[in-house]
Amino acid sequence: MDFNLDETQTDLRELAVDLLGKEVTSTRLEAHEKSGAFYDTALWRSLAGAGLLGAVLPEEAGGAGLGPVEMAVVLREIGAHVAPVPAEQSLVAAQVITRYGSREQREALAPLADGEISLAVAPSEPGRDLAAPPVTTARRDGAGWVLDGAKGTTPYAAQAARILVPAATAAGVGLFLVDPARAGLRPVPTSTGEPAAALALEATPGELVGAEDGTAADGLRRLALAGNIAVTSGVLAGALALTTEYIRTRKQFGRALAEFQAVTVQIADVYIAGRALDVAVWSGAWRLAERADEEAEADLAVGALTATDQALRALYTCQHLHGGIGVDVTYPLHRYFAWGKHHAHLLGGVEARLDTIGALV
Repeated sequence: MDFNLDETQTDLRELAVDLLGKEVTSTRLEAHEKSGAFYDTALWRSLAGAGLLGAVLPEEAGGAGLGPVEMAVVLREIGAHVAPVPAEQSLVAAQVITRYGSREQREALAPLADGEISLAVAPSEPGRDLAAPPVTTARRDGAGWVLDGAKGTTPYAAQAARILVPAATAAGVGLFLVDPARAGLRPVPTSTGEPAAALALEATPGELVGAEDGTAADGLRRLALAGNIAVTSGVLAGALALTTEYIRTRKQFGRALAEFQAVTVQIADVYIAGRALDVAVWSGAWRLAERADEEAEADLAVGALTATDQALRALYTCQHLHGGIGVDVTYPLHRYFAWGKHHAHLLGGVEARLDTIGALV
C-alpha cells in the first residue's frame, strides 16, 4: 500500500486547494452565513466548472470515472476550507450509483457534473447504528417500489434532486432513490448551520439501485463513512494550520506561544491525531478503490472512532490554545469545531463506533 498520491490525485488536490483557497475566504463565508442561503451556489458551480465534481462521476455522465481515493482527495479539501456546499453527500451518492446503478441511473448524474443538482444519502435510522440492518421497509407496488419507515439526520435532503435510502425487502436489503418531495421531510438543526432533515417515509415511491442482496446498501454505508472521515480529516488539518499560525505569532510574556513547552506538546498531540486519521482515510479509500470492501471495514471503523474521539478532542485543544478567541464566532476557528461536532454526530458518537469495532473483532 502506497500512501503517496499519484500524479492525477496530486493534480486534483492542487486544483481543489487553489480554487477553494481563492473562493472560500472568511469574508465570503460570513456573507453566506448572513444570506440565509442553503449553500453557496456560486461556489458549487465553480467546483463543477473546474471539473472537481465530474472527476468522480462516471463517464456516462460526462465525468472522469475516478474512484474513492479521488473522492477523498476532494472532500478532504472541502473540509479543510469548511466550504458550504453539498459535496460530501453528492459525491458519495455519485460513487454509489456509479458502482451499483444501471446505465440509465449513471447517465442521470450528468446535471451533477454541471453543478445543476445535488444528491443526498440517508444511511442512518433513529437510535440505530449505521451497521445495523434497516428497519425501513420497501415493498413492490405494481412495477415499482414503495418505502415505509424513518431515517435520521440527512444533510441537504430538501435541496437534493434524489436521496439514497437503504430499506429491507422480502429478499434482503435494497437501496432506493427517493424524491425528497415525497419523503416527509422534517427540518433538523445542525451545529454547522447547514440544512438537514429527517425522513418520514409513508408509501414513498423509490427506484431500486442494484440488487436486493444488501451489496449496494453496504456500499453506501462504507462510502458514506469514507466521505465523513475524509471531510473530518480536512477539518482537523484546517484547524491545525490556523492554530499553528496563531501560536507562532501570538506573544505572551514577551515570547511566542509556540516557544512554551506545554504548548508544543499540545499542538503535537493535534498533529498526531490528524496523522492517525489520515492513515485510516487513505487506507480505507484505497481498499474501496481496489474493491477490497471487507478489508476496508476495519480501516473505516478505526477512522470513524478517531473522528468521534481523538479528532474531536484535538479540536478542543485547538480552541484551548487560542484562548478566548477560540470560541469567538467572529474568528474562523468556530466553523472547524462545529463541522467536527456535526460529523461526529452523524457517525453516532464514540460508544457506537466502539461497538462497531467490537463486532468486527
